[in-house]
Amino acid sequence: MRVTVAVVGKPRDAALAATIREYEARAARYWPLDVVEVREEPARGIAPAQVMEREGERLRAQLPAGALLVACDPGGRGLDSPAFAAWVQEARERAQSVAFVIGGAFGLAPALRSGAALRLALAPWTLPHELARLILAEQLYRAGTIVRGEPYHK
Repeated sequence: MRVTVAVVGKPRDAALAATIREYEARAARYWPLDVVEVREEPARGIAPAQVMEREGERLRAQLPAGALLVACDPGGRGLDSPAFAAWVQEARERAQSVAFVIGGAFGLAPALRSGAALRLALAPWTLPHELARLILAEQLYRAGTIVRGEPYHK
């Protein structure tokens, strides 16, 4: 089982980027983790739907074949940390790779959302994609500690 996190763009703030890298490194201690960043589509002069479509094509091209697709989407299903940990652990037990996708400034392409096995809400609010990436990385780390019965989760 491998976990892929495919995201649009790179964090612009150096401190936020460092925190994201820290939690991705922590999560990688528990789950084999690949992080893929795709280029943001310039939004000048084109419709948001076209931006999402182009970014979605870039994301899809980076996803491993056969991976269970999880679309990070504020309209998706909310899981608490123990339920998320159980979900990831079940994928591990099935030896099924998982690919999480996080869209750009306009969100995730509808084709990715509709083709996902799970639409996962990281929060009840719409988040900037950099914060969504941080929250996902932290929850992957927390899920690892829960599965192993370590004290991080309270």
